[in-house]
Amino acid sequence: MELQKLSNGNHHCDDAAPVEGGIAPEEKRFLQQSDGSKRPQFTDFEGKTSIGMSVFNLSNAIMGSGILGLSYAMSNTGIVLFLILLTCIACLSCYSVHLLLRSAGVVGIRAYEQLGMRAFGHPGKIIAAVVITLHNIGGMSSYLFIVKSELPLVIQAFRGQTSSSGEWFMNGNYLIIIVTLCIILPLALMKHLGYLGYTSGFSLSCMVFFLSAVIYKKFNIACPLEVFGNYSVTTAVSEDACSAKFFTINQETAYTIPILAFAFVCHPEVLPIYTELSNPTKRRMQSIGNISILGMFVMYFFTATFGYLTFYENTEAELLHTYSKVDPLDTLILCVRVAVLVAVALTVPVVLFPIRRALLQLLFPGRPFHWLRHIAIAMILLFVVNLLVILVPNIRDIFGITGATTAPSLIFILPGLFYIRIIPIDQEPLNSRPKIQAACFAALGFIFMIMSVTFIGLDWMSGEKRNVGGH
Repeated sequence: MELQKLSNGNHHCDDAAPVEGGIAPEEKRFLQQSDGSKRPQFTDFEGKTSIGMSVFNLSNAIMGSGILGLSYAMSNTGIVLFLILLTCIACLSCYSVHLLLRSAGVVGIRAYEQLGMRAFGHPGKIIAAVVITLHNIGGMSSYLFIVKSELPLVIQAFRGQTSSSGEWFMNGNYLIIIVTLCIILPLALMKHLGYLGYTSGFSLSCMVFFLSAVIYKKFNIACPLEVFGNYSVTTAVSEDACSAKFFTINQETAYTIPILAFAFVCHPEVLPIYTELSNPTKRRMQSIGNISILGMFVMYFFTATFGYLTFYENTEAELLHTYSKVDPLDTLILCVRVAVLVAVALTVPVVLFPIRRALLQLLFPGRPFHWLRHIAIAMILLFVVNLLVILVPNIRDIFGITGATTAPSLIFILPGLFYIRIIPIDQEPLNSRPKIQAACFAALGFIFMIMSVTFIGLDWMSGEKRNVGGH
């Protein structure tokens, strides 16, 4: 997608005037953001996506399966500590978007991997491409894993059954293949990301419905829970079983930050959305990033809060599964399941775009757009993700290590290092405040990664099972 525009842009630059003052004509035109009489754009390509559609695209890239695990995270931190952590991650994500846009504005680059190339040469490009690919494959796997686990329950509820009957169409492995071929693949074959804004808006509407149902159910489910059917129930109820906690620390708390960081990763999608933005300026794109992150912050906090205040200490890692314990045939929860399935199915193509772009930049640099490559990479990626979801019975541990490694790399480490390397020293010396802040930002990412990996490693060594939400 983006590669064709880049290739065309390189040809334009070859015919352009000689470099003046050490800045290429492409870079000069890209940097004309302070002159109100000139329309800033990415030189050879004029974006047509509106601000509203861009907000939909970026918000949909942020939103993911992690929203189902936020109530569980809150149950292991308390309301106030969760709010503090959520606010910190959201603010740091906005600052990370600022670093990316600032770096891209200096060199006229529109892809995350190209920033790595500009900052550290070919190794930087490879590292960025590999991190993006691994992270988004983990995200796509989490979406399809929800389809695998939830769609059979939807079919089961429509048939009025409280347990699986064993037919082939109740097998989640067959269902994810059908969903991939009928819904995900056609959307993934589209050429431009901007057109997916319509599906992004629809999937966001589904998640708003999910939030509304969570709020409604808070006032319709009594505590302590009256569980349904064969679920075991504990007769002894602790005194604080139905009381909210504001601060709490336990052995599960260490997983909260990786869950939240994984839930806010949208940075590989920032630059391609910037490219297709109508009248692209740093201020407009930063506003889009801030609005999208703020919207997801509000949705995440309300979902976590009302889900937690419904089940308190009985909150499970997947919130919908907790509702099933109350009534597996509940009509509203059935509608919520359908909405979540639609939302995650429509999100997969949006996440697939940066993976394909990263692979194109890595394997076919400088090549013009070609439909065969475009289609083949999409099909191979979807095949790999489907195979992963089918063969791995439980990928929560994979999400744990992904949220502790690729998430801090994309949010903290790489944007900070890109900024330090790309911004010219004559503009901002290494001892200037912006570069010191960027260095501290990258260092925070390393600290976060080391601590998270250490906690997860200790957890694995102890043999205890943890429930970790995905992006």
